[in-house]
Amino acid sequence: MLSERPGVRRDDPPLGEDIDPTGGETDPTGERIPGGGSEQRGPGDMTDRHRTDGRDGLGRLLEVAGQDARGADERRRLDPRVAAAVVDAGFARHFVPAKWGGTAGSFARLLADASAVAEACAATGWCAALYAAHGRLAAYLPERGQREVWAHGPDVRIAASVVPPQGNATPVPGGWRLDGEWRTASGVDHAEWVLLASWTPGLDGTREHRLFAVPRAELSVRDTWDSVGLRGSGSNSVTGEGITVPAHRSFTLGALLRPLPDAARCHRVPYPMVAAPIFAAAVLGAARAALRAWTAECVRPEARRPGQDLLLASASARVHAAGLLLEGTAVRADRGEITPLTVAENRRDAATAAAWCREAANDLFHASGMRGQSPHSRVQRAWRDVTTAASHGALGLDAAADAYADAALAGGDTR
Repeated sequence: MLSERPGVRRDDPPLGEDIDPTGGETDPTGERIPGGGSEQRGPGDMTDRHRTDGRDGLGRLLEVAGQDARGADERRRLDPRVAAAVVDAGFARHFVPAKWGGTAGSFARLLADASAVAEACAATGWCAALYAAHGRLAAYLPERGQREVWAHGPDVRIAASVVPPQGNATPVPGGWRLDGEWRTASGVDHAEWVLLASWTPGLDGTREHRLFAVPRAELSVRDTWDSVGLRGSGSNSVTGEGITVPAHRSFTLGALLRPLPDAARCHRVPYPMVAAPIFAAAVLGAARAALRAWTAECVRPEARRPGQDLLLASASARVHAAGLLLEGTAVRADRGEITPLTVAENRRDAATAAAWCREAANDLFHASGMRGQSPHSRVQRAWRDVTTAASHGALGLDAAADAYADAALAGGDTR
């Protein structure tokens, strides 16, 4: 089924349990929300199909995340109840291989549900998407390493700091010794495991970008995350000294470019094809939140100011178009042909979607007047979240454009 919301298509049920249709969305005054109401939603849209009354995992997450969005922003980390609800909604297990009890799910489902959660709380949607994504990365560990990570089931929150490589890794008998600091590990306060990356010597004399799975209990967390936006993501630094990581809990970044043999589709897609869309999901959700908040805080339907109609139309169109681009990335990742061109198209479309969301949020914030300057303004918080999320390196438009031009011009197919 296809989502008509500025979101993504998906053919399988959402991450929660049972689905239950609800009506369109309203702002706190009871008005329909342009750009966020039923006129842009279809029966496949998550927020139309889930009640936020706690009767299913995803609905409960939407409820508690929305209630705690301001609190997460102020304390600079997720509330433990929200982190638990992320697990209950199925994000941690979403890409875990079925042999460990995981879902091995689709990218369409993840992007749709993560963007919906980010609409309630951008930091929660960001962490939820990354907990899922890091489970996919951990599936590239050797069998014994996977068994250790998911020894007690697939609902394991995994944080990561893997790009760029940081800290120091020294070869020791049977594995590696890690020392140093790794920055911006989103959601690390609530993680059971952490993926870290360092440069290591390769067999041919070159260096390798190598990942290591480390129990969170073996690391120290430094409170370093004090950003403009996504403040609630708790993307703090971790440190470790003399941590021994056995070889079976390590693999090189190059492995992510190759499909896993006899694996589900989500483990046969190269990392560059799906990294940017996963990061962009939270950008999309936060941009929708900015549109809804601006409409509720700044627009009086009976006395609209000059220029508001044009801004409403242009901002909602950009957010809607961004959702359609991400929808296309999910279709390619889930069932499209995997070629250098389709990989580059996904990077192009995700980066462009993030840029359009950032432009829309900027326009909405700058048109919010003094209301937007209040620390209690939801427009301001959404604008800050979009700005920070869209600045992630994976969503850089220049690099995505270069990759697309290389692939398209090499094949003579600029579509």
